[in-house]
Amino acid sequence: MSESLSPSLVLVPVDGSEESLTAVEYATTIADEYDAAVHALYVVSEDVARAIDSGAVDDESVAADTEAFMQAVTDRVDEAGVPLSTSMAYGFSTRQLSRHPGSVVLDTAEELGADFVVVPRESLSGDADEVLAKAAEYVLLYATQPILSV
Repeated sequence: MSESLSPSLVLVPVDGSEESLTAVEYATTIADEYDAAVHALYVVSEDVARAIDSGAVDDESVAADTEAFMQAVTDRVDEAGVPLSTSMAYGFSTRQLSRHPGSVVLDTAEELGADFVVVPRESLSGDADEVLAKAAEYVLLYATQPILSV
């Protein structure tokens, strides 16, 4: 990349999976190379979003699980000395039919001004709860930023 095309913010959506931690490592490497920052977006799965909406799941346990995973993300990024910011979003909504993990990723990229996105392509475990596997194709088709799918 030429200097004018160097990314300043690399967005990496995560979902609690090992594949998303791998994506964090790639995002961190890219950010380190170009003196950029990383933003990790935790995307809540459809099942968890529905369980939260219906009250079937304890908010504290979801928060604890998410916090533990995001600490693992923070640890990996901190090792490289790369600036990190984080956020969380529902990948699905029972009230907004157009809400999809891919659109959440792209909307976040636009809102933050991210100029590079690293997204896990698909789950190796086949776990249906790994929401980003559902988002990768959408992001690859519609993103205006450069994308690395890992």
